[in-house]
Amino acid sequence: MVGATVLVLNCGSSSIKYQLVDVGSGERLAHGLVERIGEDSGRLVHTWPAGEIVRDERVDDHESGLRAMLVAFEESGPALGGVDLAAVGHRVVHGGDRFADPVVLDDEACAVIEDLAAIAPLHNPANLTGIRVARAELPEVPQVAIFDTAFHQTMPERAYTYAVPRHWASDYGVRRYGFHGTSVAYVSREASRLLGRSVTDTNLIVAHLGNGASITAVAGGRSVDTSMGMTPLEGLVMGTRSGDVDPALAGHLHRLAGLAADEVDDALNRESGLLALAGANDMREVHRRAEAGEDGARLALEVYCYRLRKYVGAYYSVLDRVDAVVFTAGVGENDAAVRSMALAGLERLGIAVDSERNSLQGKGARVISPVGAEVVVLVVPTDEELEIARQAASIVDHA
Repeated sequence: MVGATVLVLNCGSSSIKYQLVDVGSGERLAHGLVERIGEDSGRLVHTWPAGEIVRDERVDDHESGLRAMLVAFEESGPALGGVDLAAVGHRVVHGGDRFADPVVLDDEACAVIEDLAAIAPLHNPANLTGIRVARAELPEVPQVAIFDTAFHQTMPERAYTYAVPRHWASDYGVRRYGFHGTSVAYVSREASRLLGRSVTDTNLIVAHLGNGASITAVAGGRSVDTSMGMTPLEGLVMGTRSGDVDPALAGHLHRLAGLAADEVDDALNRESGLLALAGANDMREVHRRAEAGEDGARLALEVYCYRLRKYVGAYYSVLDRVDAVVFTAGVGENDAAVRSMALAGLERLGIAVDSERNSLQGKGARVISPVGAEVVVLVVPTDEELEIARQAASIVDHA
């Protein structure tokens, strides 16, 4: 794995994010974005150490987008033919209960990912399109899928089971899977290193707070519970997702408002969360509106942090002990007010935030709890692309 170079691809419904990563050093040799795929005006941004190119041109489909990316590598560098690619690592959102580890992709694995689109219709089809195009364009390079759900396959049955008719699980895959696992795996290792402990002897509560948000109880490097469920809708309040609601909500709105199940599902995923309460899904704008006296934004912050605090308390009870609470992702890494509000009142559990440490801005991992705190509070920047590259290189190295 030392010295291996991996091309990391994250294909969304209308975009392709990519990075070329030196696994040994963690260095980004290049990165870029192809966006507005299928729209009238597309864009490619390709960045490497010597510069950046921006091309505004129509991108008809993912195949065209990936070809444009490959042309950018050849014309601007570094040329992929000269870096001896060890693998292409693909982010795949949903691996169901079929994939607990990365997998070298073949036709059979691709067919399973396609089948899982039934429980991840917004993500897996786009991920699979990128896989198929990359396999065709780079046929000599091993293609590896890394699943957001895989890290959570260590959850015990009592944590992932819903109390619903048993055949729903066997026939329709109804159970809790969890997401953001790639991020939590990376952050758990980095937090353990910062604490000077082995991963297998460290218990953590990891809060991944971005536009999507989740919180995970990690015992000895293994996920034992997490807030997202069968889909990424369950759990914390998010940018546009509601998080936990009464399951009877869909039936209630159908009876009273005539809304179909798909309409309720779409509203809970795209029109709820911070957006519904504050009128904005960007936490920076929510703060601005709250400071301007908007009651909806103030309430949104309170609901967001209250839900987070409830989960911290719940996961404290799940773990035998808690060595650290860890904040990561865009909001978790950069929002001191959210970190402070989310942990306020937990001092009796040994959890506290030092206001001065918390307010200091920084790019790296850092401690924000008081000196000598029983439970350390950390900010650890996540790096999902590096984690994907490491996992892809490792499975190819051991194949």
